[in-house]
Amino acid sequence: MPVNLTAPNPADLHPVAGVKLGITMAGVRKANRRDLTVIALEPGAAVAGVFTQNRFCAAPVQICRAHLAGDGGNAIRALVINTGNANAGTGEDGLARAKKVCAALASQMGLKPEQVLPFSTGVIMETLPDDRIVAGLPAAIANLKADNWAEAAAGIMTTDTLPKAASRQVQLGGATVTVTGISKGAGMIKPNMATMLGYVATDARLAPGLLPALVKEAADLSFNRITIDGDTSTNDSFIFIASRQAAHAEITSLDSAEGRALREAVIAVSQQLAQAIVRDGEGATKFISVVVEGGKDEEECRKVAYAIGHSPLVKTAFFASDPNLGRILAAVGYAGIADLDQGLIELHLDDVHVVTRGGRRPEYREEDGQRVMKKSEITVRVGLGRGNASSTVWTCDFSHDYVTINADYRS
Repeated sequence: MPVNLTAPNPADLHPVAGVKLGITMAGVRKANRRDLTVIALEPGAAVAGVFTQNRFCAAPVQICRAHLAGDGGNAIRALVINTGNANAGTGEDGLARAKKVCAALASQMGLKPEQVLPFSTGVIMETLPDDRIVAGLPAAIANLKADNWAEAAAGIMTTDTLPKAASRQVQLGGATVTVTGISKGAGMIKPNMATMLGYVATDARLAPGLLPALVKEAADLSFNRITIDGDTSTNDSFIFIASRQAAHAEITSLDSAEGRALREAVIAVSQQLAQAIVRDGEGATKFISVVVEGGKDEEECRKVAYAIGHSPLVKTAFFASDPNLGRILAAVGYAGIADLDQGLIELHLDDVHVVTRGGRRPEYREEDGQRVMKKSEITVRVGLGRGNASSTVWTCDFSHDYVTINADYRS
């Protein structure tokens, strides 16, 4: 069951002017489930994205990068997303099939194929059933609506148990500006993008040249701060859309008051979507925030936080509510900080001070650690005693169900 996560209320998801979403059943892998989504953008929109760092990236990732290259982000008018098949590990055939889907959608919407971004998620190394996807496109187009965000969140799910969506509104230059997004993911999640798809749109009148920096920063502070199982997927994609239809003056700097307000809203929505992925992690029973403080710089804090968040030994201990906290210290030690002074390390579980100066705090009692570890939401806080930098990573525990879900994934 998800950790303190509920399905989004459609009424709480504000439509974004200039963006419509259509969902249908195409039978990509299973019958009687929504598995094909089209997102249509009105002229004037700008698009930017970041993608998996896995060198064995899927065909749609390769095509998206090509279509967004140069000023391509200013020409994108449609996105097409299928679940049930990742179209990864499929070679030239996979590229050809993804291009066929782009061409079919472009033809039906009066666009050029280069104006379409394709996305796929599901089983790797299986042939994309492009004929089924193409056959489903007319129904998805007919379903295009501005208020279809909740339906789209459900339509992009794979092993997720709940759809994931978030929305905020802010006042910019006297106008109400909306930021709404959806994501999917529950396993194969690791920094450098996870097995996740994320789409965030705003109607803010943002200068197109600012989108690449904003999407990268938003990803670095959200989707690149989560880990479930340490596997980096072949298909990860995070797309940021600015329809540019809000009634305010164009934002030409993210350092302006309006730019900072928009940046804050985009990052907040992205973080909510990223944390929802962890809360819905395959078999997860606990949501864990790993906060590392006192580093020389943020990068070494991230290294330590990732080492803790990735560790199967740490994660299984949390599942068992077993305060075997030496596993956390071991992860700190192998994180890769060559000149780490273990005599400066401090460790807290929520309000419980466990380790001081690199050793067990005399006042610490194991029953206090177990009390915290039985909770569904826990903060691990590590002090390095090296400086003023800090970083946070969100993760979950490993349960028996994680193995069951992934052992049965293709059945």
